Amino acid sequence: MRSVRIGNGCGFWGDSPDAPVRLAEAGRLDYLTLEYLAELTMSILALLKRRDPTAGYATDFTDLLPRLRPILDAQPNLKIVTNAGGMNPLACGRKTAELLPGHRVAVVSGDDLMPRLDELLAAGHELKNLDTGEPLATVRDRVVSANAYLGSVPIAEALRGGANVVVTGRVADACLTVGPLLHEFGWISDDLLAAGTVAGHLIECGAQATGGLWTNASDATNLADVGYPFVDVHEDGTFSISKPDGTGGAVNLETVGEQLLYEVGDPTRYLTPDVVADFTSVQLKQASRDVVEVSGCRGRPATDSYKVSLAYRDGFAAAGTLVLAGPHARANAERSGRIILDRLERAGFRFDHSLVEVIGEGMEVTLRVAVRDARKPAVERFTKEFAPLVTSGYAGTTGYTTGRAAVREVFAYWPALIAKSAVTPVVAMI
Repeated sequence: MRSVRIGNGCGFWGDSPDAPVRLAEAGRLDYLTLEYLAELTMSILALLKRRDPTAGYATDFTDLLPRLRPILDAQPNLKIVTNAGGMNPLACGRKTAELLPGHRVAVVSGDDLMPRLDELLAAGHELKNLDTGEPLATVRDRVVSANAYLGSVPIAEALRGGANVVVTGRVADACLTVGPLLHEFGWISDDLLAAGTVAGHLIECGAQATGGLWTNASDATNLADVGYPFVDVHEDGTFSISKPDGTGGAVNLETVGEQLLYEVGDPTRYLTPDVVADFTSVQLKQASRDVVEVSGCRGRPATDSYKVSLAYRDGFAAAGTLVLAGPHARANAERSGRIILDRLERAGFRFDHSLVEVIGEGMEVTLRVAVRDARKPAVERFTKEFAPLVTSGYAGTTGYTTGRAAVREVFAYWPALIAKSAVTPVVAMI
């Protein structure tokens, strides 16, 4: 039975810069996927694009391409699928084509709803918050990004068009794997699409499926040399998950089972743009050392909506720390936290949210105080109250060596749904 091997060398923007290269070199892959996006990442990329129209994508990917180019040249059948395009997939695609001459680059876009937001609201798409039921109109003037989670079909279309590198904007994470499988096998069955979704979900976080964050990891797990995962997917939807020979980490029922349940609300209804997968039907079997076979995946038809991830400005925050040492370290740290907030209140500053916490026990602890408020000047004033305690606080107060805490803008998450009919994915060859 024909099979396709897909490996994921990146689980988020900031993951190991060596992992994709090592996986591509040693994994004997048909496809290398690279997953860079999270909800917060999109709002950061949106602000970068606002400052510079050529920015707004995950530059870790384009920084990586000079190292991947000789591997692609030596392995002409290897293809790359990545969501590194972020908020500016066309700019990312152009840069990719520039760095990979001779390779066909396709871009999937259409997920960015920000330019159409007022039009969509006027047409009756309320984009109600899935958690609170509020219509988006209540925060419309503070929205900085709005992206639909596209599905796998446009990725498959790009591959059918001859691309060997596909750059997308926001797609559902598992779709980086399902798209190639649609292209290779032409799947239409919900059960098969569910199998592809499970495969993509298992590898989407990189080494988290191969021993990273494993509850029973130890020195013997050798996470310093952890291998990143790949799946061998058969045409009938069964597949196995493993990692390159000789690498650290572990692939077993625990590591795979923990990743299977990662970020899952209702395991009987794992919603994606392509299918509704039932994770409770999945069967795991340890086939051999560091090889787990997966079968039994079941699915139901996809809904008629895309999930939309929006971010909006929601005030400012800062957090500062001090170290307190001595026989009364913990008690003095708790008192010092209250002193900071009491002095600020006396100066006329009360905050929407505040938190005092003491980390550690014994003769040395860390005091952390954080605030959040709609007023940036109030938060800036807060950052000036830590240094005075070095001379006006309790004995043993120290640790003020890095200057005042930074004030950062807070972006809140707004999940919503939109009818698929309102969104048009676009595939373009660069």
